[in-house]
Amino acid sequence: MPRKKLAPVHPGEILVEEFLKPLALTEYRLAKGLRVPARRINEIVHGKRAITADTALRLGCFFRNSPRFWLNLQTGFDLENEADRLGAKLTRDVEILRRAG
Repeated sequence: MPRKKLAPVHPGEILVEEFLKPLALTEYRLAKGLRVPARRINEIVHGKRAITADTALRLGCFFRNSPRFWLNLQTGFDLENEADRLGAKLTRDVEILRRAG
């Protein structure tokens, strides 16, 4: 029986599980610390909003880690979702460049 592929993990889930919960931070406290609307953090946490460059810079500063960490999480999530959505259509539609020689 084929294994069902797991859905990609949204960066908001990582934010909650790896940062907010262990540090006992609320979404509201994080939003205040980032100087962003609480709704932005809530939408990220619930997978309804992407992490933008602005948010990545703020998260990186707040948590003292790399903004690229946050953007890489978002990019990885986006790529996996799109690859799942396109599926075999991608290999059917895109011509592969053949090198001469």
